[in-house]
Amino acid sequence: MKKLALIALLALFSVSAFAQGYKVGDKAIDFKLKNVNGKTVSLADYKSAKGFIVVFTCNHCPYAKAYESRIMDLDKVYSAKGYPVIAINPNDPTTYPEDSFDNMKKRSSEKKYTFPYLVDDTQAITKAYGATKTPHVFVLEKTLNGNIVEYIGAIDNDTEGGDANKIKYVENAVNALLMNKKPETTMTKAVGCGIKWKSI
Repeated sequence: MKKLALIALLALFSVSAFAQGYKVGDKAIDFKLKNVNGKTVSLADYKSAKGFIVVFTCNHCPYAKAYESRIMDLDKVYSAKGYPVIAINPNDPTTYPEDSFDNMKKRSSEKKYTFPYLVDDTQAITKAYGATKTPHVFVLEKTLNGNIVEYIGAIDNDTEGGDANKIKYVENAVNALLMNKKPETTMTKAVGCGIKWKSI
């Protein structure tokens, strides 16, 4: 019985640990994660950036694949305006080998990503941000007080990609910030595959 109680307690702790994360208005920590080119990338590297579109995504998830071209389009439009995309793969590749670092390099090369595609080997950054899905987006605004979280959630409300009248949450948030306004919508439910956590 004691052993079962301990297992239940550990399971509860792991769930609560994964549930932690940022709220809108929080200051996001920086990181140094390995890019597909072998170099490390941090937010501090982007001296002229006004903010960031941090996207937790991966190779294998059908939702991540469905949103891939939209993530690429976000970078093409907003990187030049000071809000580059920073993509992070949070998944444990032992669960899904398709999400291995070698396959990340292959995917990035084949699709000609214009943004860094980073691996969160320890999953520490994923837990700090509170990402739970792929894709899961955090829009950060660079301020004198650090990188402030201004939007958390989905890219838009159209997982299928065929709705001409979809609400473009991330675009709307970044456009507002570029006009020195706060986004009208600051949080939505991220829709995607659950992150594949490493076993304890």
